[in-house]
Amino acid sequence: MIVGDRLREMREAKQLSQGDIEKRTGLLRCYISRVENGHTVPAIETLEKMARALEIPIYQLFYDREEPPKLPSLLKQKSTGEIAWGSSGKDARFLTKLRRVLGKANEKDRKIILLMAQKMALRSMSAAS
Repeated sequence: MIVGDRLREMREAKQLSQGDIEKRTGLLRCYISRVENGHTVPAIETLEKMARALEIPIYQLFYDREEPPKLPSLLKQKSTGEIAWGSSGKDARFLTKLRRVLGKANEKDRKIILLMAQKMALRSMSAAS
């Protein structure tokens, strides 16, 4: 959905004219018209002014349902068991150095190193079981 169309739809639903929005926001009516007709893309600050003038939360300019969309839980803390090896601390520094060195190595040397790493991993897995 184009933001300009949504702005016009919301303005008309509230029975406001472009002049009313001009008075409430301080934006020129010709600018409001250009936005509504898709000739101008407004900045976030401008969209905030228009949302305040329409007395709606800004998300409604982009989302046409009554309730706000559900946000993913991006900040969920992982337990110690879920944290991947090499994601922090000393292990992360080691992994960064290893990537740098492997990036400089030629293809033949990389294959030898990876083959050795596989054998070491298999040996440690069989010892653990």
